Formats: sequence, C-alpha cells, structure tokens
Amino acid sequence: ICGIQHLERAGNRLTLFDSLYFCIVTFSTVGFGDVTPKIWPSKLLVVIMICVALVVLPIQFEQLAYLWMERQKSGGNYSRHRAQTEKHVVLCVSSLKIDLLMDFLNEFYAHPRLQDYYVVILCPTEMDAQVRRVLQIPMWSQRVIYLQGSALKDQDLLRAKMDDAEACFILSSRCEVDRTAADHQTILRAWAVKDFAPNCPLYVQILKPENKFHIKFADHVVCEEEFKYAMLALNCICPATSTLITLLVHTSRGQTAPWEAFRQLTGTKQTLNRESQQSPEQWQKMYGRCSGNEVYHINLEESTFFAEYEGKSFTYASFHAHKKFGVCLIGVRKEDNKNILLNPGPRYIMSSTDICFYINITKEENSAFKKQEKHRKNHESKLSYHGASRLPVHSIIASMGTVAIDLQDTGCRTSSGPTLALPSDGGKEGRRPSIAPVLEVADSSSLQTCDLLSDQSEDETTPSDDEVSAGLEYAKGYPPYSPYIGSSPTFCHLLQEKVPFCCLRLDKGCQHNYYEDAKAYGFKNKLIIVAAETAGNGLYNFIVPLRAYYRPKKELNPIVLLLDNPPDMHFLDAICWFPMVYYMVGSIDNLDDLLRCGVTFAANMVVVDKESTMSAEEDYMADAKTIVNVQTLFRLFSSLSIITELTHPANMRFMQFRAKDCYSLALSKLEKKEREKGSNLAFMFRLPFAAGRVFSISMLDTLLYQSFVKDYMISITRLLLGLDTTPGSGFLCSMKITEEDLWIRTYARLYQKLCSSTGDIPIGVYRTESQKLTTSESQISISVEEWEDTKDIKEQISYRSNHRNSTSSDQSDHPLLRRKSMQWARRLSRRVPRHSGKTAEKINQQRMNLYRRSERQELAELVKNRMKHLGLSPAGYDAMNDHQNTLSYILINPSPDTRLELNDIVYLIRPDPLAYVPNTAPSRKDSFCNTVGQDTREETQL
Repeated sequence: ICGIQHLERAGNRLTLFDSLYFCIVTFSTVGFGDVTPKIWPSKLLVVIMICVALVVLPIQFEQLAYLWMERQKSGGNYSRHRAQTEKHVVLCVSSLKIDLLMDFLNEFYAHPRLQDYYVVILCPTEMDAQVRRVLQIPMWSQRVIYLQGSALKDQDLLRAKMDDAEACFILSSRCEVDRTAADHQTILRAWAVKDFAPNCPLYVQILKPENKFHIKFADHVVCEEEFKYAMLALNCICPATSTLITLLVHTSRGQTAPWEAFRQLTGTKQTLNRESQQSPEQWQKMYGRCSGNEVYHINLEESTFFAEYEGKSFTYASFHAHKKFGVCLIGVRKEDNKNILLNPGPRYIMSSTDICFYINITKEENSAFKKQEKHRKNHESKLSYHGASRLPVHSIIASMGTVAIDLQDTGCRTSSGPTLALPSDGGKEGRRPSIAPVLEVADSSSLQTCDLLSDQSEDETTPSDDEVSAGLEYAKGYPPYSPYIGSSPTFCHLLQEKVPFCCLRLDKGCQHNYYEDAKAYGFKNKLIIVAAETAGNGLYNFIVPLRAYYRPKKELNPIVLLLDNPPDMHFLDAICWFPMVYYMVGSIDNLDDLLRCGVTFAANMVVVDKESTMSAEEDYMADAKTIVNVQTLFRLFSSLSIITELTHPANMRFMQFRAKDCYSLALSKLEKKEREKGSNLAFMFRLPFAAGRVFSISMLDTLLYQSFVKDYMISITRLLLGLDTTPGSGFLCSMKITEEDLWIRTYARLYQKLCSSTGDIPIGVYRTESQKLTTSESQISISVEEWEDTKDIKEQISYRSNHRNSTSSDQSDHPLLRRKSMQWARRLSRRVPRHSGKTAEKINQQRMNLYRRSERQELAELVKNRMKHLGLSPAGYDAMNDHQNTLSYILINPSPDTRLELNDIVYLIRPDPLAYVPNTAPSRKDSFCNTVGQDTREETQL
C-alpha cells in the first residue's frame, strides 16, 4: 500500500486511502480499473506483488482452514447422526505416539469388513507434529477423528459418542517411568467408560499383572508383563517362540491367494537381487510365504475342510485336512462351552456343532476350495478306500498289505518327545519305510493310560546320591503362593519343602551350603540367566512355564535371576517352592557379575528391557543402554544364545551389529523396500528377529487389536504360552530332528507319524542354515595362498594350528599370535594386485575376518584373566565357538512336501497328559502342595 502511494507521487499522486482501495480491488481479483498505476516502477511493483500473492496466499488460506478444522475436531464432537448411521470405535490413550497410531490403524484396517469403520481418538494432549502430518494424508483424514479430551469426563465421552461405539480400546503408556501410575490411569479410564456406556465392549491393555484384577469386567484384557515373560521363557526351550507368536497374531497385507501373497512377499527381494545380479534366496521365499499364515475359525458343518470328519477323532481330522488342503487344525471349541481346547488328542470325537480353529495362509471363505467342493467330493469318492475303516487295527494292517510300524505306542511315552525310530525291516528290498495310518477312532486298547503324573525317566524313579544327600525330592502340584491376584494356577514341579531365603542367593554361601558361584553347584543342565532391573511380579510368569508338570525333570534348566535391585519378601515367598531357582544382585554391565552367575555355563541369556530407561528425551534412544550391553555380551561370549527385549522394534537392526557385513546391508535395503510398500512387519527379514533373538512387546499390540475381529486370539495365545491351562487342552513344545529321524523325509510323513503314534500336532519348523554370503575362514587361507610364498604359507598353517589350540595353550603365546596375524594382514595390504570389484570386496572381507579373529583373542584373554582373578576355572569358556555364519528362520505350517533337514526343530502341540489319566483319588504328591497352601498361605500383594 505504501509502496504504491510512494511510487505514484510522480504520477497520479494517490492518497493513502486510494492506495488501500487499489490493493483490495486488485488482489480480490475484482479490478474496476478506476484507479491504475501510471508509471513503470509502480506497474513493476504490482506485477511482483501479484506473483508473490499467487504463491503465498493459497498456502496461508489452506493452513488456516486446516487449523480451523482441527480446532473444531478437538473442541467439537462426533455428531449423533453419524454415530447412529455409521460404525465407529474409540481409542483412549494418555499420549499418542506415531508408532502406536500406525500400528493400530494398519492392523485395524487390514480386515476387509472394517473398511467402513471410523476411528475416534480421545486423548488429553494436543497432537504432535508427526501425528498431524499422518492425519493429513487423505487415506486417514477421512477415517480418523481426533478429539482432545479426557475419558474421565462425561462431556468428552458424550462428544465421542461412546454409548454408540462398537468398541473402546484403552491403551497404557508403556514409556512412562512409573508404570504403576500408568496402570492406575488405565484402570480409571476403564471404570469411567464402563460407568458411562455399560454395553460398549472394552479392550484394555494393562502393564503389570497385579493390576489386572481391577479390570476383570473388561471383555478382552492383555497384560503386557504376563505375555512378555512367558514368551521369553518359551524362547529358551522352544527357539523363536516370540517370532512364531508375532507372525501368527499379525494380519497379512491383503486377502490374496497363497501364490499371490507369496509373489508380493518375495517381489521386493527379487528386485533387490536384480540390482545385485544375484538370484533370490530360497530361505526368504519360504520364510516370507509361511509368514502369511494366521489362525482362523469355522463351524465344522459349514466347512469344506473339516465337514467330512464328523464323528472322527481330532488327530484323524487334523492329519487328513493338512494332507488334502494344507491347513493345520490346532483346536476346537464345543458349542455349549467357552473353553478352547488345543489338540484335545485322539480321544476327542469331532461334532457337527464344533468350532474348528486352524492355521492357514487364508481363511476358507476366501480360498479357491469352496468353488471346487463338488468336483473334489466326486473325485475323492472314486479314490477313497472305506473297506477297512471299521475293522480292528490288525485287520486294517492286513488289508492294506503294508508294513505298518508303531501304530500306537502301547507303553507310556516320555515327555521328552516322540520316538521316530526307523523300523527294523523298513529298508528291505529298497522299499521306503511305511508309517501307520491315523485311525478314524482311537483304539481303546492301545491308548496310553499310564499315570503320567509321575515321570517314567530313570533319574526320577531312582534319585541320584546327590539328590538324596541334599534332601531334594520333587513333587507335582499347584504353587502354594502367588505373588499377585489373578494368576492362573498351573500344575508344576515343586519341592517337598520350601528353600530358605538365604539358599536362594547364588553368589553367597550360608549355613546350609557354601557355594558362591554357579560352577560350584555342579548343575547337570545348562543355565538360563535372566537379567532384569527388578523382580517384578511378572517375572513369576517366566518361572512357571519352565517348571510346568509336562516338562521332564531331567530336562529342567537351572534359572538364575540377575537383578539390579534385591527382590522383596513377597517374590521370594513365591519362588522358594520351585526347584533350581536362584537370584543374584548384579548387572550385565559388570563382567565379574556375569562370570559369577555362570554365563560361561549358560544355554540362554535373557536381557529384559529396564523400566528406568524406557523413557528418553529422544525417541528410540530408550534402548541405547540395552543394545550396547548386549553387543558387549555378543562380542565376549559369541557362543551364548542371547534373547533381548527392546522398547522399539525399529532398533532391532542394531542387534549383533556389524557395520561392514554385506549380507546385513542387503537385508537393510530389503527392509527399506518393505517399509515403502507399507508392510506392517518390515523388519521380519532381519536375522535377529527371524531367529527369535530379539523381541519387543509392542509387537503384541496387534493381539489386542486383532481380537476385535477374532475374539479367540487372546485365549489361544495364552494357551500356547502356558499362561492358562484348560483341562484337556494341549501345550506347546518342540522336538529336534536328528540323523536317526531323517528317514521320515517330508513334513507330511512327519505329520502322519506324530498323529498315528503320539497324537502330537506339528505347527511349524525352526530351521538353521549356514550363511553363504559370509566368507569363511577356509576361503581366506585359499585366497592368501595365491599371493604368499612357501615360507608365508608355512607361517599361516602354523598360525592356524596355534589358533585352534589357543584355549589350551600358554598365555605367553598369545602376543606372538597377535603379531603374526597383524603381519599377515599388512602383507595382504601390500601385495594385493589390481583386481575387479568383486575381488576387492572379497579381500576387504578377508581383512575384516583377520581383524575379527585377532580381536576375539584379546577378548578371550580378558575374560580368562577375570575368571582367574575371581578364582573360577576357565575350562568351560569357549571363546572361539562363533555362530555368526548361520541364519535361522521359522516356517509356519509349511507345505506337506517340505523336506526335513538335520537339526530342524519342530513346534508341536502335545495333548494334555492328564487327559489320559483315569479319574481316581488324588495321590499324595499332588495333594500335599494344596494342603500346604491352605494351611500356611500368607497375605498376597495387591
């Protein structure tokens, strides 16, 4: 305005009011023309102003409009008309983070029938910048409504139309320093919603198990610490259970056919491999395809998969459904009963009203089998054989004319696993060994009816001298003490008398024993060490699955709790009845504490995320201390299996981090591609996650969201983890494929063998392979010999032989080995000629392996010196056992023709052993703990 008035002093001599009038008329695009600039400087100014206005003003108007709309949403309400004509759910949180929001939206809208639902977020804080940017995306801006308000105010609940909502999700803030206070806020929100809208279904997430009983009225409850510790415990005996459960409760992207889903999962890797001029890897294809399996349900009489098995045994239906359709039937539920039974065993007869739960790549309603039902029935009627189905067992064998072996084990099976021994006459005339058929109805004469409450293993029927002298006799019963209200009773291995609290301390002797380190105890099995900040009540759920009655006594691993803070008396009261459970005050930061607690004798090291570090000024930095500590453990004890819990799943890329590992870099590119495609599990191809060595509790958030569509998922997950025990329901365990078992050949034959002999149902395979892209040490020596002379070759051979025996050699030899290795590396750097890019990359890998080898020697010397200083024998320390060149992954419900490989670990759902025991009076062993609990029960912490 002033510019026009100033420049026009040489022309029309406009007043200030005339300049204001001209600007308003011009920029409002009216343009009367009664006032116009006369000289060129003022005309140029008008042109510049119009160009700037065309760019700036629309942006400003858009921001103003969006700001007005957001303020309307925050201070407005969800209209009653929309609530009555449209379906919506309410999400109540104390603070909304972008990760939580995206996990909820991706999982919730992954189901086709939820596409028309609206999500109303009720949060007391304002939106942060990241959430605002996401909600500006058209896909979410039309579906998500953000209301700023509190669930404790009826006015805000009325604004969200809570009484008309299809469901209300109440989530806890796990990043709070005081997790108990966060639970208290969640409890009050649940009470407020229940008071305002009693008919609205509640889906509540709670953090600590002692607060769970306050919200028993909720329709679905997920207790974070319960699931976390039970999953970490099963990871120690069934490898990668956390990955198995995470993939099962994750909804796959898109409801496509199996081969289309397979193409989508492997297409990114194929693109990556085209860039690197390599063929796609088979393990990623198999792992990606099998990761799309989920748990579905259907009524038996309405099912194409299972309708023909009405009146047949459960194992018969499970085996034949897998053989024909590739689906894995894992459980049933009777129409008049709310309890789900996982693998009820061969005694269970399928009924037309049963609800069947099965694992498959897609649900039956979306499969192509529905269209081919009539054709399939006609085809099967010509090929099926019914002549001997109702004959006795021996008549069936005679009519089939095959050598059927191990039709039903007449003896009591051991809890350690089924017997897959090769039949004595299986190899005659080159004929493939045959397997017994799975019976339609179990033969009562061959069912296992022995007393499985007492183990049949030799070491339990005849206690060793050490056990007798120590007075350690195990019984089976329910734990007499529980650290919190609401824990599910589990039948466990217990001691006849509780251990004095002083004997629970591993590193300090007392008047009852003089042991001060793990080695002095002389444990037969390797240790399981749990590193945690405090002994919370959730840690009780780590011990119970490892001491359950169906675990054989001879396979029980000692449990050592490495705690930063001493446990309280209530917790010690709960664990003093369990055998071989100890604690020690210390930290994984301290090498001496690790050595005292027996890290060199441990099979698994579980590192639990510390509550005090869960909140950080910068997002994703909450895991910094845990990651660095685990990396130190990984470098010091390379043969130790470390299972780590992280706060943020995105940080798992730093686990076992190697900056110049080409294979890890390739997987990082694959993760970025998957993330760009919008995958919910972009990190699934990361080696630590695929192998089950890292876990984040936020991965289980999808369990609560998925229960809105599948209300049975929480119950099935609790049964798999051993958190709940239903009479007649099976449990999750595993078996290892040895050389003697390879005659089975394929997964389908293994399925048949297990169903016909022990009644076990396999649900997946955990496979370990060598990592082909990492250069092995043998390749280094071959490459070096191309450049070294004979004298150098002799020095290398001498170096390798000395290195292999370094653990038993003198300490004075190691500086010489160190000097030799560095001289070798320098010669390589001097003598390397000019080669192609592939050869240069190979040489760099060789140098890194040389450096890693010499560094490993220094770390080994550090550990051994500390062990000698503490008075510990370094004999059990295996420093050179490096498992970095292997990769492991899970195949959930693989195809029947999948070949079994050596050292495969098969996940099994084993029938409840107590289901085979006849109803008799309780024995002394299982009744003693109950009487103890009735007579001496103390107060329980609330």
